[in-house]
Amino acid sequence: MNFRNLNVWQLSIKLVEQIYLLTVKFPHEEKYGLTSQIRRSSISIPSNIAEGSSRKSQKEFAHFISIAIGSSFELETQLIIANKIRLIEQKDFTEIAQMLNHIQAILHSFKNKIIATNH
Repeated sequence: MNFRNLNVWQLSIKLVEQIYLLTVKFPHEEKYGLTSQIRRSSISIPSNIAEGSSRKSQKEFAHFISIAIGSSFELETQLIIANKIRLIEQKDFTEIAQMLNHIQAILHSFKNKIIATNH
């Protein structure tokens, strides 16, 4: 399976782009704190989708989709924290959170589809 053709991978790449545009505005003292954590979590989503697609079994692929889901919830938590401490404006938070929630729903559905075809 070519991961580049997966809609969820394409959406998660757009999310990473948005995250970088958002975090570039963070204070310099957050460079190794929330900025780094948020960027790593966001990058982990499409990375795990891509890595999973290269695996030989559907079970392994589903495992990497689970990791991508976990990274998405890690990212959501970090964004909530950044919003609470006013590093992210509410408008930006809402926009990114909606994008992220959409990706999470697709990932859950995709994982269930992979599991169903494996049985």
